[in-house]
Amino acid sequence: MEVLIGVISGIVSGSGQGGGTILILCLTLFYGIDQHKAQATNLIFFVPTAISAIIVSIKEKNIKWKVVLPVIISGMIGALIGAYFSTKTDVKSLKKYFGYFLALIAIYEIYCYLKKYIFNKKTHNKDRVH
Repeated sequence: MEVLIGVISGIVSGSGQGGGTILILCLTLFYGIDQHKAQATNLIFFVPTAISAIIVSIKEKNIKWKVVLPVIISGMIGALIGAYFSTKTDVKSLKKYFGYFLALIAIYEIYCYLKKYIFNKKTHNKDRVH
C-alpha cells in the first residue's frame, strides 16, 4: 500500500498538481497518522520528488527563470509562517482546515471545468449556426 500511495503521490507531484495533498489524505485515512505527522511526512516526501520534477522540467525548458527567485523567497517565508501556525494548531482544527482547503480546490477545479466546457459548447454551437 505504501508503494502505491508513493507512486500516485509522486505522479501528481511531478505534474505540479500537489501530490502532498493525496499523501496527507492517505496517511491520515489509511494509516491513522495524526495531521501534524502526516504534514511533516509530506514535507520530507516533497524534497526528493520535487528535485526529480525539477530535473525533468529543466530538461524540457518548462521553468520561467525570471519568476523563480521571488516565488522561492516568498514561498520560504510562507512555509515558515505555515509551519509555525501548524504546530500551534490542535489536530482537530488542522484536519478541519485541511478539509476546507481540499473542498475549495475541488470547487475551483469544478468551476474551471464547467466554465471551459460551457464556453467551448457556446463557441461550438455558434460555429454550427453559421
